[in-house]
Amino acid sequence: MGTVFVDNLEPQSGTSLTLGASGDTVSLGSGGTVTNTPAFYGELASDQVVSRATVTKATGLTNDEIDTDNAFDGTTFTVPSGKGGKYFIFANLFGNFSDCGNDGEKIQIEIYKNGSSVRESTYNSAANNQLVTFGISVNAMLDLSAGDTIELYILLQDASANTGMKAGSGGQATHLGGYRLIGA
Repeated sequence: MGTVFVDNLEPQSGTSLTLGASGDTVSLGSGGTVTNTPAFYGELASDQVVSRATVTKATGLTNDEIDTDNAFDGTTFTVPSGKGGKYFIFANLFGNFSDCGNDGEKIQIEIYKNGSSVRESTYNSAANNQLVTFGISVNAMLDLSAGDTIELYILLQDASANTGMKAGSGGQATHLGGYRLIGA
C-alpha cells in the first residue's frame, strides 16, 4: 500500500467519482468531515396524553431513534463539547382529539433552546372546532454552542374541555430531530 498525493480528483467520465468498492471504508485525514454530525432524531414511542391548553414537554421520543454522539436522551438534545455551529432542527406534532370529543380547536408546536421558545407554529380551527386529527410542523436553523439544549413542547386544546387529547405515535408520529450543518 502506498500514498497518492494529488490536489484534485476528477472522474474520467465527468459524471461521478467512486472511492473504494462496496464494503470498503474510506477515511479522511484528521479534520476531514463528510457527515452532518452530531445528528439526532426520535419519534414518540407511545401516544403522549396532555392536559388541555397546557404547554407540555414532549417526552419518550425514543422510537426509531438516531443519536450519533450520545447527546439525545429521548427528550432533550444537548450539544456535545466541541460540536457547536449552525444546526437544522425540525419537529412535527400529530394531534389526536378522537378520545376527547372530536372537537379540537388549537394545535401548537414549539422548539425550545435552553428552556425558552425560539420557534413555534400554531393552527387554530376555523371550522367550528371539528379537528379530529391534525399534523403541524416547525423547523429552524439555529446557532448552537456546546451545552445548549433543544426540546420539543406541544399544546393541544379542544372545545369541550374533555380529557384524552394526545400527541400521536406510530404512523403519524410526533418527532424531533436535527443535525449540524457542514460548511455553514
